Amino acid sequence: MELAGGSFPVVPEAELYRSIQAVLPRETDGGQSPACSNKGMLRWTLHKKVQNNPVNSLSLVWVLIKELEKAERCDSRKCIIPLLHTLMYAIIQAAYIPDDLYKRVYDFCKRLLTYPQPYCSVGLSYTRQIKAERLVPGLMYQRMLTAEQRLKNEHYPFQERVFVLADPEVFSGSLIPALFDEASAGLNRLDHMCNVVQHTIQASLGEECHGSKLAHVLKKGQDIEPYFQEVQAVLEQMAEEGSKREGGALRTQIQQLYREIFSHADSEPLCGGPLCDCPLPNPEMSFHLWTEDLDIWRELTKWFRSSNMLEHFPSFCEDEDDFDFGDPLSTMIEVDMPRFSILSSDSGIEKDLPPGDDTFSVSSLDTNSPSPLGEPSNGRDFGKLSRRNCMKVKPSAESGRLIQETLEDGVSQAAGGGGDERRGTTLQRRTGANSVNFLKQQKPYTARIVIMGDDRVVGRLTKAYYLLKKREARRLYLTNKVSLQFYYIPVCTAQCCCSSVEKPLSESRDSCSLGSYLSNVDPWYNCNVKSLSPMIHNLAKMQPMNTGRPKDPFISDVISYYVRCGQQPVYFNIFFVKISFTREEKEAVEDVFVTHLDMEFPEFRHFIESIKGDKPKKVSAEFCGGVISMNYKKVTLSGRDVEKGLSVRTSRAQISAIPSNEAEDLNCLSLTLNEVSTKNKSTVVEPKIRSNNIKLRTLESRSFTVTLDRDSRRTYKDVQSVEISPCLDPGYFAHRTRTLKVDQDEQEAGLSKYMRKTLLLPINTFAGIIN
Repeated sequence: MELAGGSFPVVPEAELYRSIQAVLPRETDGGQSPACSNKGMLRWTLHKKVQNNPVNSLSLVWVLIKELEKAERCDSRKCIIPLLHTLMYAIIQAAYIPDDLYKRVYDFCKRLLTYPQPYCSVGLSYTRQIKAERLVPGLMYQRMLTAEQRLKNEHYPFQERVFVLADPEVFSGSLIPALFDEASAGLNRLDHMCNVVQHTIQASLGEECHGSKLAHVLKKGQDIEPYFQEVQAVLEQMAEEGSKREGGALRTQIQQLYREIFSHADSEPLCGGPLCDCPLPNPEMSFHLWTEDLDIWRELTKWFRSSNMLEHFPSFCEDEDDFDFGDPLSTMIEVDMPRFSILSSDSGIEKDLPPGDDTFSVSSLDTNSPSPLGEPSNGRDFGKLSRRNCMKVKPSAESGRLIQETLEDGVSQAAGGGGDERRGTTLQRRTGANSVNFLKQQKPYTARIVIMGDDRVVGRLTKAYYLLKKREARRLYLTNKVSLQFYYIPVCTAQCCCSSVEKPLSESRDSCSLGSYLSNVDPWYNCNVKSLSPMIHNLAKMQPMNTGRPKDPFISDVISYYVRCGQQPVYFNIFFVKISFTREEKEAVEDVFVTHLDMEFPEFRHFIESIKGDKPKKVSAEFCGGVISMNYKKVTLSGRDVEKGLSVRTSRAQISAIPSNEAEDLNCLSLTLNEVSTKNKSTVVEPKIRSNNIKLRTLESRSFTVTLDRDSRRTYKDVQSVEISPCLDPGYFAHRTRTLKVDQDEQEAGLSKYMRKTLLLPINTFAGIIN
């Protein structure tokens, strides 16, 4: 806690206004422009400038709400979401905000509900938070700090953890200390409790509280935990009862606690004085290099088991004793069909015998039966009913929870065009948080997984997410306990940053295509997250000059801002690929990808590069690549997909799931062939083929190589054919398989037709997709 009026000067409103204007994204900002790259640093500087003086925080809130109302009048929608996120981040950390200012912010957020997506989604989220904060001042700060720092209490048993996974192919050498040295120890548990008590009393009493005197009393060595538990109980009780209590009930209870703290310190409480600022510390983070040994499922399980809040959820501990980590997840993708026991459709008792056959009513489960299972019996035993070893699967809470998880997201997906018959609206990428929140039950644990790297680390996350969902479909363990939130910080290698400008356009390739797409659809993501890549490289160069730990860790602060404010996901289709090889003894491999699949005939690589030049040359067909057959279903905006097939000679094919620009933002695959003009070329091929189901097969003795998500570690050689299709959600697949075991009717019924069928990868951003 820093005392007001110390070494932190008051910032004039005019200076705050200029700082805000410098942070806002402009129409002229490009993805790689220096001005855009500096906005993330300017936003960080703005919050650092005001966080240690309550007067500055309150002034910032006033300036921001004025700018929001001005943007509303001028219909400058591009500035609304950046200003709103900056405002809410300032409100959470502000020591005290008057009620009239709360009302002004609340009214503005309510007006956003009449706006289109994504403004209404962001407005709805913040309207609920401001309504609760206005009724119970300090509630957001208390809940956020309690969950992020894992403070044990009896009234708000929710915890969060940030897992930062960095790709070792990108983070090597000087980049490792630049990232990992920022994992500072931070404050201890008692300091966090003291901050909660201090902030809650100031937020409720405002000018009637003497902040500096209160901070001094709390630091004198009193037992702070009883006060912390009392604050938790009062705030959560008021939040639960809502407007049923009298308006001054909370204020009266906080005043009593305020006097009690001073009475135990043998001191008289002062009626008024300067407030003390309580900056919100960064959440608890763990930094990892994502090596082959790291398993996300195991890391989440270890964190869950080490929690100090398990006693609040007795049902979670019932299966702890017999639970085993099992086999590595890497072995699960080899078999697509999950293992199920033989199901019984009857009640589990012996079937009724025909009339007159009462003499044969001996149970087949009798252990004295002389005939072993499977051997034919002689004489009268031939008509005896026998029974296979099987099990009766009854509806359980686990299976119901798995269905609910798949059903919740599927409801909002169906609203935008779902079902088996694809309509034109399904080509629009799904975005935004699920609006059907009344179906969801808040999970006690939230794991915020932040990945840092290029497209390769996104591919690794996709595969790990698919395997995790597959394991949960077999046996539910984390699904009903942990909520997974994914965040992506694109960071390319230093060589790519230096050489991307020097390479010609034909040879340049964006190694962070998914990050570039997110920066195009969300300008605030571009300013604060995409611009972090060059900053990390600059910090790595400056690392030898800094002998001690940095006072203000920039990277950790940006990650904290991202995971706290980035709550609008953008969904990416995960595609399933089956790879068959030329050698018959080698079994087919099944894998998934989310960004790219590259197919290439390696023997033609050097030849094609040698004939490239200013003037295209026509050469013989046999030198231009191998002949492949393509069978695909061409997607159209009208939804009238057409089955097509052709044979073509090519040296390479690129299949991309990420659009290169906003004009081509369709939720499907784009296939591009690398063709060279030949002397006898007769087949006309479309320059870009759009489909979601593609099958490629070589028609010659030549084989090709396949690389997934541009990761050399996921390259397959001697490939004969590949089959690509949207990846089924393992939860839906498991439910559908169980249903077919009992009812052989292929037609979907009940909840099956409302469940999400395909698996999507949600990456959180600040706004989702701004049209």
